[in-house]
Amino acid sequence: MNSNVYRRLDAVAAALLLLWVGMVVAFAFLIAPLLFSTLPSRDLAGMIAGRVVTRLDWAAFIAFGGATALVVLPRYLQELGDEELLGPLRLWGAAAIVALLVCFASTFIVSPRLRALRALMNAPVETLARDSPERLAYNKAHGISRQFMGLRLLLALGLAAGVTALPSGRKA
Repeated sequence: MNSNVYRRLDAVAAALLLLWVGMVVAFAFLIAPLLFSTLPSRDLAGMIAGRVVTRLDWAAFIAFGGATALVVLPRYLQELGDEELLGPLRLWGAAAIVALLVCFASTFIVSPRLRALRALMNAPVETLARDSPERLAYNKAHGISRQFMGLRLLLALGLAAGVTALPSGRKA
């Protein structure tokens, strides 16, 4: 492959990641505050926000997985012969694997835990006492979910910026 093909694939990979970043930022700063300020119940707003986060989780798999495929697969055979232990592609690929693992943990561990905790509650979250075990457990899981979203956001930005450091042609 020539360097123009690599640059185009890198641009598409960066666009995928930045599109996901845009969706997360729009949700975090526009949609979620709007839901919680206009809907009659924080419980209803939380339920809708949870469904949006589930869709963002799946979109993250598409963005990170697609970007990884577009960046790593065309360069994989080229870098196999490199004698460098840690090249830019290996570092980028490691960050992408971390991002995919965070996606996996968020989608299949944290989000189901949040849903299970919510199902155990007999009342809306905001009506529970601040020190009730159910509310504390829910708040802890919700905090972890937010931290995972923030981590993925940083990884997406780093990976999108990192494609510029990747090799774009055969070495002489």
